[in-house]
Amino acid sequence: QEQLVESGGGSVQVGGSLRLSCAAPGDTYDTYCMGWFRQAPGKEREGVAGINADGSTTYADSVKDRFTIFKDNAKKIVYLQMHDLKPEDSAMYYCAAARECGYSDYGEWQALLPNEYNYWGRGTQVAVSS
Repeated sequence: QEQLVESGGGSVQVGGSLRLSCAAPGDTYDTYCMGWFRQAPGKEREGVAGINADGSTTYADSVKDRFTIFKDNAKKIVYLQMHDLKPEDSAMYYCAAARECGYSDYGEWQALLPNEYNYWGRGTQVAVSS
């Protein structure tokens, strides 16, 4: 599979917006589970949003109602639209892909767990200043 390539990061003030893009040029990525993750210095990588092949989505509680994940299968791009950015959103943001994201024993979709993913981009930096 070709590498995932993120773009769209940058510096923004509190309350601002950014749209991240993940180019996923492989032939089968539109059938994959895709996710956005972030990692701040000294912190573990955390799941931000995930989207399945059928378009179903999931979000971390910290970004619900502010971030939206969506994809354009024709362009093979997965987006993360971010609004009302906060300083705690500052991090390196990574795009990831998996052939399938599993479910827990309780039926919870595991698309926000890094271990579910096989392919990763190199990240794009987001900095939110007050």
